[in-house]
Amino acid sequence: MVEPATIGCTVKIEQMIHTPKANRRDLLKGIMSSAIGLALPGTVHAFAGASAAAPTAKLSPGTFRLLPLGEVRPTGWLRRQLRIQADGMGGHLDEFWPDVGSNSGWLGGTGESWERGPYFLDGLLPLAWQLDDDVLKAKAQRFVDWTLNHQAASGMIGPTSNDDWWPRMVMVKALMQYYEVTRDSRVIPVLTKYFHYQLAELPSRPLRDWGKYRWQDEAFVVLWLYERTGDPKFIELFGLLKQQGFDWEALFANFQFTYPMTREVLGMSNKHIEKPDLAMQTHGVNHSQALKVAAVQYRMSGDQAESTNFDRQLAALDKYHGMPNGMFSCDEHLGGIDPSHGTELCSVVETMYSLEIVLATFGKADIGDRIEKLAFNALPGTFTDDMWAHQYDQQSNQIQCSLNSKPWTTNSAESNLYGLEPHFGCCTANFHQGWPKFTSSLWMAKGDDCLVAALYAPCEVTTKLQGTEIRLVEETDYPFRDTIIITVHSDQPIEFALSLRIPAWAHRASVQVNGQNVPAELKPGTFAEIRRSWKSDDRIVLKLPMQPRVSRWFQNSIAIERGPLLFSLDPGESWVKLRDRGMTADWQVFPTRSWNYALAVDEASAASLKVVEVSVSARPFTAMDAAIRLEVKGRRLNQWRSEDGVANPLPKSPVRSGEQEETLILVPYAGAKLRITAFPQVDL
Repeated sequence: MVEPATIGCTVKIEQMIHTPKANRRDLLKGIMSSAIGLALPGTVHAFAGASAAAPTAKLSPGTFRLLPLGEVRPTGWLRRQLRIQADGMGGHLDEFWPDVGSNSGWLGGTGESWERGPYFLDGLLPLAWQLDDDVLKAKAQRFVDWTLNHQAASGMIGPTSNDDWWPRMVMVKALMQYYEVTRDSRVIPVLTKYFHYQLAELPSRPLRDWGKYRWQDEAFVVLWLYERTGDPKFIELFGLLKQQGFDWEALFANFQFTYPMTREVLGMSNKHIEKPDLAMQTHGVNHSQALKVAAVQYRMSGDQAESTNFDRQLAALDKYHGMPNGMFSCDEHLGGIDPSHGTELCSVVETMYSLEIVLATFGKADIGDRIEKLAFNALPGTFTDDMWAHQYDQQSNQIQCSLNSKPWTTNSAESNLYGLEPHFGCCTANFHQGWPKFTSSLWMAKGDDCLVAALYAPCEVTTKLQGTEIRLVEETDYPFRDTIIITVHSDQPIEFALSLRIPAWAHRASVQVNGQNVPAELKPGTFAEIRRSWKSDDRIVLKLPMQPRVSRWFQNSIAIERGPLLFSLDPGESWVKLRDRGMTADWQVFPTRSWNYALAVDEASAASLKVVEVSVSARPFTAMDAAIRLEVKGRRLNQWRSEDGVANPLPKSPVRSGEQEETLILVPYAGAKLRITAFPQVDL
């Protein structure tokens, strides 16, 4: 393990950089202990000299309100998907992976005692309660009970083998969810005592490393607890976390990371990390978690400028590092816009969670569009169909998953393998939160008399409006189909508003109530509100017409989208087992067909592409049983080749090819484990 170095010196991390199974905590401990300072011009590290925020009587409400865990339950294909996660690695990891097994430090053992236990719980807990699975509940309860029952007299929680604030930031998120679904009377006193302890300790033991860059995750829980207790010390703690935490908004006010990071840029060329602050400020998962900064700060300040701050932040990541799958590149650091660069799985699930908070806070429909794009493409696209193996880095243009050194910014050869813990195990512990937290965010509330269909998937929501319990059943095969049916169930008539998100791509959307057209304004990219007195068995039918469309990417390349789904060319898959890993295995994947095609389609002709629909299978995101396929004309592009298992940079479109035109079949991105997603365009 790398020990903290003297300020200003350099830490040698040869084994960490070049060994795929290096411990991620040690790697970043090396980064952060190398030096303090080395900030880019114009970057503010913290609110230097700022005082803690003054106590306030009331926080600024967000546009919407997140519903407590348990009020939204998955049905249909979404429940099947959560069941796949539970029957796969997500529900069995503790049985064979020591880091979250019975010897975990978060169960009182002597094993891993840092972030992996809390990460595992943060996704396992909502999964267990959404599926009402007693076996999974018992597994989650062990971590909860140990943490709640072993609080130190000082107020500290967690293993005594480390005092890092960061893993506790994850644990308090999990305890927040646990309280919402159980109302366990132990939670509020334990969190209160811990936050009081931290408030007293932070002046002499300030945030560092991960905690410094991810302070907003804990601040969100601090404000949640303040709303339930009114304890003014929590407002003081919020101010101290913000004061000691990194100022992400200042970074994006003068964003300078407009190019791909490399080992040379970060000072890793000589097996040293010479620029630790630069490494942390360009780390992908840090950016994913930082996307919630503006929303968290808005709750305290009420400043509408925070919404603009968020827009600036996301727009910069999209412009300089955006990928067709809705993510930005980060393998492991910001990697530019070449679609052969990858995105870390931790970054996908953390971006989803941040955006779910942002959607609730600012109420912008386009954020819902982005969450769905991630949930239906980037999230399932980085797993095997049975969720028994995952990648550390996925690529939009991914033609081979093997032991190759390219094209990663700072990662190494195992990065895009499918397996137990390719490259680093952080994603193995952390991926579990993606589907469950998406499920919890499908419905939100606005005031006391409005339910908001924020995201779409089959589910049921049971909650109270104006003191009256109401249940809505949402039946749909969305995103594979365009129709959503919502049925109201209530013991008595009740007047409330139903707010429906109309995606930006959904032109000519329509809605009916009990078979009658509703003259609501269904403008794409907005929420349409229907207010009326509802009675049991009232039926709402929302249609969101989908047609293929083109979007533009690196080198003027094109991607094909339909509704929230992204489509890819599948070059076939030959799976080669690399090694067994307990109940799972690590796999390499090689193509069996050509991948280097240019498409003969543009914005004007995309809508006429042939769409083939079949039934949604038991495993929704597969290539073999894809519920939707698109047919498109294309030509082989022989000058576009690969190197070391990676597609070379796209030639600038439009391109010319002398090869014969062929009919190509595109399948949903998540189904194609090897894929081309950003294509050159044939010169039409």
